[in-house]
Amino acid sequence: MYSDNSLSRDIENVRQIPIVSTMLEVVCRTTGMGFAAIARVTQDRWIACTVRDEISFGLEPGGELPIETTICNEIRDAQQAVIINDVAVDPTYVNHHTPRIYGFKSYISVPIFLKNGDFFGTLCAIDPNPADLNNAKTIGMFKLFTDLISFHLHSIEVIEKSNETILDMNRQLTESRDENRQYQHISSHNLQEPLRKIRMFSSMLIDAAEAKDTEKAKYLSLKINASAQKFSMMIKDLSDFSELKDTSFEPVDLNKIISDVCVQLKSELEEKSVEISVTQIPVIQAVPFQMEQLFYHLIHNSIKFAKKDDTPIIDIQAKVLSREEILKVIPTARGIEFMEILMEDNGIGIEKSQLENIFDMFSQLPYDKTQKGRGIGLSYCRKIIRNHNGIITAQSESGKGTRLRIILPMSRN
Repeated sequence: MYSDNSLSRDIENVRQIPIVSTMLEVVCRTTGMGFAAIARVTQDRWIACTVRDEISFGLEPGGELPIETTICNEIRDAQQAVIINDVAVDPTYVNHHTPRIYGFKSYISVPIFLKNGDFFGTLCAIDPNPADLNNAKTIGMFKLFTDLISFHLHSIEVIEKSNETILDMNRQLTESRDENRQYQHISSHNLQEPLRKIRMFSSMLIDAAEAKDTEKAKYLSLKINASAQKFSMMIKDLSDFSELKDTSFEPVDLNKIISDVCVQLKSELEEKSVEISVTQIPVIQAVPFQMEQLFYHLIHNSIKFAKKDDTPIIDIQAKVLSREEILKVIPTARGIEFMEILMEDNGIGIEKSQLENIFDMFSQLPYDKTQKGRGIGLSYCRKIIRNHNGIITAQSESGKGTRLRIILPMSRN
């Protein structure tokens, strides 16, 4: 079965071939036939990629014919050309339903095979009058043209795959550089802070011990222990983050995932009387545990940064993106369906100057006075989404809530 996106890409690839219009003109001029087309033919679809119509047949590029009404349906199965000089005297097709439906007397259709041997479609022509088609010149011309179409389609595919590989390598390099930047910052700054406190409190503890100040020694011991615990937790978080890799993908019902997360966060949701609405989200191929982590952190963040005096509202909507929409943001999305999830809240929002940093490890908003978390939630979210070949972006203003846009593939390559 072919997706609409896949068929649209095939049709567009044919249109990209520079000489297709010339081919169809030569077919009509050489054979004297009034209509010629290149068709994409599958088990259940017949779609005109490009046409030349001099007899007002009425079919335009992108137009479809019911597959069961065409002879191309039989050509796909037999993988042999069909040539009819005059249907009235043709023993095989004189009573065939296709000439009766479309009113032609002459017909020629030659299969187009891709370089890997797969059947793609046909180069075909019809006319309401008889024609002399069963000759070496005509057959040779059609064979040459179908070979050229196959060659060009192969070239386009090679170029597209090369571009995809380059874009994917650039994306992976960018992501790798971003993570390396974060690790360097964490090593130089975040991890140094608890170590500095351990050294400082240890020095003070020695002084307190020499002064036999028991109470101060106990106090400083607790401080050292707290800093050591923080350092240990940061190391564990880094280890967990680095090990957050692709695992087994399977069909995942995100509606159930979100429902399960809401059960886990039930006390927090009830405590702040959070109103949460979720539209129907399509099933996707994903790692279930990572999807659960993703929505846990996202919803938990919205609860944490809710306004004190307003009823917190979380709205989650989803839609399948069109090919045009997805190519604007993910040029390597060839042949794959993607969906968009928009998650919006009415919380305290994020200052624009902080938006670039919210996905970094251990980043905390300057006005997060509670310091309940360790600043890892959104960095986990981005890592999970990257593991699934998606993207996440944020829009926000201080005091006006936050809107997260998540784009995820619905299937795997």
